[in-house]
Amino acid sequence: MASLFFSPRRNIPKEDTGRKQGAILVLFALSILFLVLAKSFPSKEAEKVKGEMIRASEIMTEATDVIRECRGEKGLILDKSIDLNQTGLIGLEFSPITTSIGSLEAKRTTTNPNFAALIVFLLKEAKIESGDTIAVGASSSFPALIVAVLSAAKAMNLRPMVINSLGASQWGANNPDFHWLDMQSCLLSAGIFDAKPIGLSLGGAGDEGKDMSPEGRSLLVDEIRESGIFFLHEPDFTRNVEARMNLYEEKAGERRIKIFINIGGSWSNMGEDPEVLRLSPGLVKIKHFPPAERRGVLFAMAALKIPVIHLLYIKGLVERYGLSWDPIPLPKSGKEKIYQLARKKQTSFLFLAATYFLLVIVVMVFHNKLPKR
Repeated sequence: MASLFFSPRRNIPKEDTGRKQGAILVLFALSILFLVLAKSFPSKEAEKVKGEMIRASEIMTEATDVIRECRGEKGLILDKSIDLNQTGLIGLEFSPITTSIGSLEAKRTTTNPNFAALIVFLLKEAKIESGDTIAVGASSSFPALIVAVLSAAKAMNLRPMVINSLGASQWGANNPDFHWLDMQSCLLSAGIFDAKPIGLSLGGAGDEGKDMSPEGRSLLVDEIRESGIFFLHEPDFTRNVEARMNLYEEKAGERRIKIFINIGGSWSNMGEDPEVLRLSPGLVKIKHFPPAERRGVLFAMAALKIPVIHLLYIKGLVERYGLSWDPIPLPKSGKEKIYQLARKKQTSFLFLAATYFLLVIVVMVFHNKLPKR
């Protein structure tokens, strides 16, 4: 009668039960281990990166304060209707050293101190580490971006080698009474930064300032010579690029250049081929190269397998990396989306997750391959 109400019990070998329990215990142990690692190691790395990003933005804030005060000491009044956040980093609409048109909104956007945090983020993406040597090609059209890059380099303990062109587009460092060399002098005197450029040029058309006024060119030539900094004055494009590459190599010495950062639209850095206009802002992956005779420093560096950060299309840059467009007032350090993006980008978490799932698969495959009894 018992068989009418109860199904016969299947005899499960004790060995199979033991194997299943063993596999479950192994998977449970792996889960606990990787949970602990995920809560400690990745967050510590993310917090370290965030700390360097915040430090860079704080340095940029200090640098901006110095430039504002220095400008005031020279008796130059800030136009509050133009420089809405009163940074001192916004220039004039027209001047003798103006090279081309420029966007006022873009120039104001770059005065956001969190741009220095963005530079740290991009350098981290490129695997740049403390003590590394970086090459920078900077147009004075974006003085705030120069400050941002130098602030990031200081926060990360990097060795920047900068070649500056002094001509500037509208609203950049184009005030003859307070151009980039004046700003730089203020920052050096205040001890914010300690590294001078390794080279200076006029910038503008043909890197000879052909689009400036004659008095503007003469002023900058005199300023460059008085500075004692190497004067790059080569109108031939190919030789100009070669001279810059040689100068970077010479100053780097035995150190390897780990990355090149382009700031603005310098003729020498951008080159003479429209291929450069297809590059996205930020850390770029260059797949197509123009002919060698039309490559600027940007492509010349990339051809040597040196990573490139391209800082030009400001609207696209802020949209891509979560910064504010033409903000009033300037955002506080650590409060924009770029900091959240930095946490999400931490490769340690991805590595842990991939390792965990790989080990789970290995355990399951090994368990299924064991002979059944």
